[in-house]
Amino acid sequence: MRRDTLVFTLAGTLFGFVLGYMGANRGLVPRPPAVAAAPGPDAARTGPRPVDPNEVQALEMLASRAPDDFSARVELGNLYMDHDRWEEAVRWYREAVALDPRSVAVLTDLGACLVGAGRPAEGLAEFDRALEIEATDAGALYNKGLALVQLGRVAEGVATWESLLELHPDDPRLQGLRARIEKLRAAEGSGA
Repeated sequence: MRRDTLVFTLAGTLFGFVLGYMGANRGLVPRPPAVAAAPGPDAARTGPRPVDPNEVQALEMLASRAPDDFSARVELGNLYMDHDRWEEAVRWYREAVALDPRSVAVLTDLGACLVGAGRPAEGLAEFDRALEIEATDAGALYNKGLALVQLGRVAEGVATWESLLELHPDDPRLQGLRARIEKLRAAEGSGA
């Protein structure tokens, strides 16, 4: 067996294990609406959580060999997003959006990562792009509200979330949103 054939066989086997592992861990449950985490007080001290270098290497190898592989770029974006590695996730989601600019899920995840990276205005633009394609998408609406609140546009954020609750009243992922709205209103009313 030639050396390059052996290398490709091993790389393919490794990639198959990685995809199997990722698929088993994600299960059949759909991804919840992407929610950008507001940077906490320990964010600067702890930094992003480490990722499995073998998983990254296998996915990056696939992405480099197939420049038009949308799925590999989305998986890399998801991997980095799941580990709070916002800038790396943004890079891969932008590459995925270049291949499919109408993917509402990827636009929403891209926006959530931009918000997580402290760039809510850029994230807001991505949520608006997603909502131009699918006006009732729960993830895009939720994250648009979050970006607006982070930008200090609380009334607009609350209005967006109220619209979301009207459109998706039974969505279990939105539990607690009404209480969050009321807290924001109370804070606004007290001048805080």
